[in-house]
Amino acid sequence: MTSGNSSDTSVKHLSHSPIQQLGIKIVVRYGRFLGLLKDDSDQELSVLLMRCERFMKQQQTTISSSLCCQQGGYVGHDWFASTAFLIMSGDGERTIKFLQQFSSLLTSAFLWLPRLHSSIHLSVESAESGIHPVYSCTAYYIEMLLKSEVPLVFSAFRMSGFTPSQICQHWLAQCFWNYLNWTEIGHYIAICIILGPDYQVYMCIALLKHLQQEILHHMQTQDLQVFLKEEAIHGFHVSSYLEFMGNLEHSYRTTILTEMKNIKS
Repeated sequence: MTSGNSSDTSVKHLSHSPIQQLGIKIVVRYGRFLGLLKDDSDQELSVLLMRCERFMKQQQTTISSSLCCQQGGYVGHDWFASTAFLIMSGDGERTIKFLQQFSSLLTSAFLWLPRLHSSIHLSVESAESGIHPVYSCTAYYIEMLLKSEVPLVFSAFRMSGFTPSQICQHWLAQCFWNYLNWTEIGHYIAICIILGPDYQVYMCIALLKHLQQEILHHMQTQDLQVFLKEEAIHGFHVSSYLEFMGNLEHSYRTTILTEMKNIKS
């Protein structure tokens, strides 16, 4: 991923989709609310996202697929790059340098969803299917661990007619925006980078464990899916669940991390 004014100039003629434009407005508004961004951050973020998109396209493979989501670039807003932009207080160059280094880590495959869209780093079958490793790998182990570690919550989902992985995929695709407060979003990214990508799975299990009483209540009132998709997660602190997640790591890391490393096969 190149940096410098020349690359800024070369992407300014490109345009964002309506979804991306809306995403930029949300990010800048939130960044101003947090006191992290200045009033003129819209253009800086716009250029950053264009440069990220161009970087992704350089690593996309040519695939034959009739799926609409596989025609062109990643469909949706890049919430991870936007989160990095806020962490860097709106400094586009610092964000680019971070993303460039971050992209070499296995963790980037799971935290930065657009990173592996139709990517050369996936098997041909995976790239053509449009099934991201967060769905095929992370979601699978969320189901497996939840059934074993928090069985009441697992049963509540079954009785409600949908899966916990559906909700977790929704959370992860948005990098927990609209669900966790800013501090905990930062902690989520930090533990996955420092402790390993398998902590993405443990984080979701910890969140569902934290929400157990609410989940059981909303199962009975038959509005569980609405509750989990529309309500923020209150009172959750990563620090309070580090021991719990560490125990999950001790029990499951070998299996999960091996699977994550094999996403190309």
